[in-house]
Amino acid sequence: MPAAIVIATITILIFALVNSDSVFKTIKDAPNHLIEFKIPEENIPLYKEAADAYNIPWTLLAAHHRIETRFSTMDPLLSPVGAEGHLQFMPCTFVGWSHPSCSGQGQGDISEEDKVNLDVIAYYGGYGVDGNGDGIADPYNLEDSLYSAANYLSQNGAAEGDLENAIFQYNHSEEYVADVLHYYHLYEEEYN
Repeated sequence: MPAAIVIATITILIFALVNSDSVFKTIKDAPNHLIEFKIPEENIPLYKEAADAYNIPWTLLAAHHRIETRFSTMDPLLSPVGAEGHLQFMPCTFVGWSHPSCSGQGQGDISEEDKVNLDVIAYYGGYGVDGNGDGIADPYNLEDSLYSAANYLSQNGAAEGDLENAIFQYNHSEEYVADVLHYYHLYEEEYN
């Protein structure tokens, strides 16, 4: 029996040495995965309100928030390609692609005043929504950002149950779709 223990120990050590990067990364990241799994409790009512307004699952909205900014813990809330706020909207998506400066990847040349102006957003067909009732739609305001994301996901199929298409429209990446669906399913199991 001691020989079997010695062989097993040697096998584990060899495996750890050969795969040291992978093993150490898994060990190092383990606490982050556990912490990142949990939805901030104070956000759940906000997800539910925004999702109910647009007839989508609140857990889908939470999964997007997790993927986009790790529940708004990224600093700054501005991506290298110009996506802004808690749910990372490109300015042209938030304000509307018919804005005269919108093309390419959607950075646009939109003034800060126009980015939050409800009349401008309505005129150009954007997805920005005033979720907190203060008269503006601000991607840097969590409630506005959640309502805007719920609006976008709903209009792109999530309200009819086509979650994959809605997610893909949000970010044209199969990996992104898989990541959001991963957290969506985890949250569905944990919270519903």
